[in-house]
Amino acid sequence: MATRIWNFNPGPATLPLPVLEKIKEEIPDYGGTGMAVMELSHRSKPYAAIHAETKNLLVQLLGIPENFSILFLQGGASLQFAMVPMNLLGNGKSADYVITGAWSKKALKEAKILGSAKVAGSSEDTNFNRIPEQSELTLDPDTVYVHITSNNTIAGTQWMTFPDTGDIPIVSDMSSDILSRQLDFSRFGLIYAGAQKNLGPSGVTVVIIRNDLAEQSREDIPTLLRYATHVDKDSLFNTPPTFAIYIVKLVLEWMKDQGGLEAVEKINQEKGKLLYNTIDVHNEFYRGTVEPDSRSLMNATFRLPTEELEGKFIAEGLESGFGGLKGHRSVGGIRVSMYNAMPLEGIKALTDFMVNFVKNNG
Repeated sequence: MATRIWNFNPGPATLPLPVLEKIKEEIPDYGGTGMAVMELSHRSKPYAAIHAETKNLLVQLLGIPENFSILFLQGGASLQFAMVPMNLLGNGKSADYVITGAWSKKALKEAKILGSAKVAGSSEDTNFNRIPEQSELTLDPDTVYVHITSNNTIAGTQWMTFPDTGDIPIVSDMSSDILSRQLDFSRFGLIYAGAQKNLGPSGVTVVIIRNDLAEQSREDIPTLLRYATHVDKDSLFNTPPTFAIYIVKLVLEWMKDQGGLEAVEKINQEKGKLLYNTIDVHNEFYRGTVEPDSRSLMNATFRLPTEELEGKFIAEGLESGFGGLKGHRSVGGIRVSMYNAMPLEGIKALTDFMVNFVKNNG
């Protein structure tokens, strides 16, 4: 493991080193079965224990109430863009969408194909550099749900306070910040998250859905696309991504060993404070692209004085052991993805590099 770099890729993203070492140890023979996890039948007792424990750990860490079900699905968050309205938008019903970046725009596009969906608020007029204020939202009192993207990996913004939607459930794409902070589940009806940023590897999508919403799944849609199907069959209607779910379990065990969600959230705040303070102290050289009250603790985005310097920063960063710093192709600049598995040590090393880069190029 001596050749590993500080991996700031936005997703698939870095995994905790102890998790990788555990996978390596258990790959040839999981638990004395004589088989690797990816060889186990999804109907077998050894896999059933993995499946159940992964759900149990999610309940423990997130404090998920009993009136919610946990599903392990496939197709990433992109399939959830369609499954949410497919299941919840019946005839004559409508949903509200708050647009804060590229992914929420894609979610809205899918919803409009399947039913009535309205824009309840947007920050597109300021190039998605902030989260809309509550006063800017126009919520339909008869809407079925309000959809948000809790963290925006491209724009570098994050909802610090979730919108007040009254009795209307929030549906949230939390692919890039799930398990980074504590949640009040009374605000939510459905949460979905592709695992490849903060939960594990690509290949599994975690859906946490309130049972009454799952029961409302339309019956005039394909069986595999109904939430009720997967609740009834405990995500075993078809073969689930067993190896990815096993790795999620290992990540959750690692989180529990760190002290749980409260401890992880505290470290995330320390990482964000250190990185953003470095940007602000050297604001003649590093320019943050996000309003301070909307800055993401998962994906920090900033620019340098010129694109040439940005290219040099990325190249020299890689030579110094920092990978994945290039901003999304649609916006350019620099992006630092600092999910749960990125230790504070990695951010300290990066900020030292940033300070030295200013001295050498400022």
